[in-house]
Amino acid sequence: MEMLPFLHRNRRIYLRYTLLGLVIVLFFASIQIFFILPEHQPRHFIVPVLLGSFIGFLLSTLVALRSELANGQKIFRAVADLAQEFIYVRNIDGVYEYVSPSCLAITGYSVEDFYAEPHLMSRLVLVEDRGVWDQHVYQMHEQGKPERLLIRIRARDGQIRWLEHLCSDLRDEQGKLLGVRSTNLDVTERMVKEQQLAIAATAFETHDAILITDAEARIVRANRAFTEITGYEPDEVIGKTPAILKSGKHDKAFYEEMWATLAREGRWEGELLDRRKSGEIYPKQLTITAVRNEQGQVTNYVGIFSDITSRKAAEEEINRLAYYDTLTSLPNRRLLIDRLQLAMATCDRNKSYGAVLFIDLDNFKELNDTQGHDVGDKLLVEVAHRLLACVRTGDTVARLGGDEFVVMLANLFDTELDVVPRAESVATKVLASLNLPYLLNGQQYHGTASIGVTLFHGSEKSVDELLKHSDVALYQAKNSGRATLRFFDPSMQQALESRARLNKDMHRALREQQFQLYFQPQVDADGRCIGAEVLLRWEHPDRGLLFPNAFIAHAEESGMIADIDFWVLREACQRLQRWQAKPDFARIPLAVNVSAAAFMRADFVEDVLAIVNSCGVEPGLLKLELTETSLVDGVDEAIGKISRLKSAGIRFSLDDFGTGYSSLSYLRQLPISQLKIDRAFVRNVVTEAGDAMIAKTIIGMAQNLGLEVVAEGVETQAQLDLLVSFGCRTFQGYLFSRPLTLWDLEGSNWTNV
Repeated sequence: MEMLPFLHRNRRIYLRYTLLGLVIVLFFASIQIFFILPEHQPRHFIVPVLLGSFIGFLLSTLVALRSELANGQKIFRAVADLAQEFIYVRNIDGVYEYVSPSCLAITGYSVEDFYAEPHLMSRLVLVEDRGVWDQHVYQMHEQGKPERLLIRIRARDGQIRWLEHLCSDLRDEQGKLLGVRSTNLDVTERMVKEQQLAIAATAFETHDAILITDAEARIVRANRAFTEITGYEPDEVIGKTPAILKSGKHDKAFYEEMWATLAREGRWEGELLDRRKSGEIYPKQLTITAVRNEQGQVTNYVGIFSDITSRKAAEEEINRLAYYDTLTSLPNRRLLIDRLQLAMATCDRNKSYGAVLFIDLDNFKELNDTQGHDVGDKLLVEVAHRLLACVRTGDTVARLGGDEFVVMLANLFDTELDVVPRAESVATKVLASLNLPYLLNGQQYHGTASIGVTLFHGSEKSVDELLKHSDVALYQAKNSGRATLRFFDPSMQQALESRARLNKDMHRALREQQFQLYFQPQVDADGRCIGAEVLLRWEHPDRGLLFPNAFIAHAEESGMIADIDFWVLREACQRLQRWQAKPDFARIPLAVNVSAAAFMRADFVEDVLAIVNSCGVEPGLLKLELTETSLVDGVDEAIGKISRLKSAGIRFSLDDFGTGYSSLSYLRQLPISQLKIDRAFVRNVVTEAGDAMIAKTIIGMAQNLGLEVVAEGVETQAQLDLLVSFGCRTFQGYLFSRPLTLWDLEGSNWTNV
């Protein structure tokens, strides 16, 4: 029955090739019959006809079978070429008979690459999967066992891809293996998703309880930790709302606010009381997050909570414990942490800085071991008293235990640039106090301490981090030889070291005469030199020539400014004395700046007179310039000092007038002879009407008080002309000369202009 459809499908082939066979046989038979047989009869053609028909039928069958096979192969290739799977057929030698075009998209290798390289597929399999692959190939060849397996290959671009490999054998009728047929599906995306799901499933089973609801707040899933905390099995709560966990301890407004926050912000976090299945009420920390789809609609809510019963119990225990150290009456660690947290929050609101000083007594164990713990305790009490005396009322001094103390400085300054010197100043004060001798049981004890300092700015760091950082800084101080302090922040430590180097270099500069005097001429309206102001420069051996703004501020902070002032004063007086031998300079007075620190020294008058007398200088050639800030505190004392020196012939000038705390009442009382208009008003005197009015007012006021006026910072002819029109007669600035070295000043013609 199967033959009839075959004959019907190939009827044209049978008709064509049967006739062809018949014609060929009859042709050759006719030649033989006509030429061999003298008498040819029709019966002679019966056998050739039958033979030709039979041969034609066999030929037709062969052609039809080949056509059927070719058509089948075409259909197979057409289907295989369209398949997304990577399909190949290879023989027993590894040569590929057919490879589908999908191989390029999956492996990165073309069909031609597979045809050119037998066993290419085996080479692509990862080394880690090669054992499974070789076992599979062996089973196919030896047992002909179809098998499905997952393997990984490395594509041409280096990416690793997962393939689902399905393989079957090809054998002849005798069962001899001819080759294999394989289908390979790229399942990389599926495997990645499965791995992600596995990770998510692992993360889901965390120690925190996780509860997932739908958009209507009906529970759809819960993890094992949920059961451990609440006592409910997942199947007991799925389909219900979390309301079954309510303890009844929170009112309706609490939950309304929770849901309002969740709707507004997509998240709520807080503490609440819930009820276990057993009826026990317990505290928990809960975080609820809304999950939204691409359209922004809520699809689920995820709640993560933990049982904080132990934490609450610990907090209650802390509240019952004493907050103060029994020996020193200082706050203990717990109270320090509370105050530190409060200080950090306050700094956060005020955008200010604070500092933590971690203090450790050097060699305290040795004292305990040699003198006894009672003596050690007395030392700790005395240390506590000294620490309290070094800080402000709002600061905190705490004892952590043993010989460790912490000082917390809150609300220091608004900028990091200001807080470092302040923290260093307090730490230095504490260090100096603790390093003074102690009287313990009638015996003098010399002890020292080391300090580690760290800064905080709001809540950027935790309390533990702050204490840890200050402890690290303390360790650095200990390693640096003890009896010193260190900042934790490398940049702050670097700044501290830089300041220390500068302080050391300034002391060296005084010893080695590295400071130099520069002179800026003061002229009258006609440009004649009638005096000069002494200015300071520092010829640093490594950094070159430094201007005052590079070191004066530090000199003021470190207390060296007074020593520098008197060095300048002595050098200026010696220069005046030498100029007595130079006719052109003999009557040139010098103006010397005096800082507030130097002026407020109790023996200022005596020191100035001693220098003037020792140098043999005419006092009238010396003029001391004071700033307004030098006179703010103790005006009466300032008037007394100026009067005593003025009676000796020394003149005074009030520098930078108008920029400080000017008061006409004390200005009228001060026995000064000159006012200097600050360069800030001179700079814009031509362009700013306000500055012009201030300058004009100062000049007029000075003239009414019988005072000379010097305008500083004159740089243009227009400024000079306007100031002259206001009545000013003495000037100083770049229009006339920059500050000059002694060599340049004496080598110029200033005194003759």
